[in-house]
Amino acid sequence: MRLWGMAAQSRHLERLFFLKQSKIIHEARIYENPAFQWTRRLIALSAVFSIVVFPKLVAVFLPEIPIHLGYPQLSGGFLFFFCDIEKIKWVELSGLVITPIDTHLVAAIIGLYFGGSFINVR
Repeated sequence: MRLWGMAAQSRHLERLFFLKQSKIIHEARIYENPAFQWTRRLIALSAVFSIVVFPKLVAVFLPEIPIHLGYPQLSGGFLFFFCDIEKIKWVELSGLVITPIDTHLVAAIIGLYFGGSFINVR
């Protein structure tokens, strides 16, 4: 009986914790400050510029600088004793290159930045 009581008390404390956490999340969602919005815009634009735009500008205006792209590749283990090992293979490319990190980053920033603007969270 004592263990059941302790389990019930634990569930009660867990529910109280989630109620407090949901209040904090709600307060964070309704927080409005123009400086906060401009900071978020600045972070998003600087990330897009430094990871996507700047390497493309370097590739267009300075084509002699190579671009190194690394991607994971599985290599087999020793006979049947070891699992496949993931190794990073680096390839040197030249010219304008769109890497998977470019597309993933742009999709993530668009989703995080503009996704909150499309819905009203209140």
